[in-house]
Amino acid sequence: MLASDDDILSKAQQWREAGKGVAIATVVETWGSAPRPVGSHLVIDGDGNFLGSVSGGCVEGAVVSEAGDVICDGKPRTLEFGVADETAWRVGLSCGGRIKVYVERVE
Repeated sequence: MLASDDDILSKAQQWREAGKGVAIATVVETWGSAPRPVGSHLVIDGDGNFLGSVSGGCVEGAVVSEAGDVICDGKPRTLEFGVADETAWRVGLSCGGRIKVYVERVE
C-alpha cells in the first residue's frame, strides 16, 4: 500500500523537527505509460530513508541519490527519466513512458 500525501508530509515534518535534512520529490509531468501520476511525492531524509513513491523500482533509487545532493547544496533539480534517455533501461522505465520529477529541499 502506498503512503498517503498526509503520511508523506507528516514524515517530512517529523524528520525536520528531528534536525534532519529533508527533500521532497514530486512528479510534475508524465508522458505515455507512467507508473505514478502527476502530483505523486517521495520524501527523503539526509540518511537516505524515504517514504512515498514517484515511480517505483530503480527510478526511486536515482531520485533518492539526487535528493542527497539537493539536501546538501539546497539547489532544486528537475530530473527526467524515459525510454529515450540512455539511462532508461538502467533505471527501469522500459515501459515506453517518461516522467519528470522536481526535487527540492524542505526548509
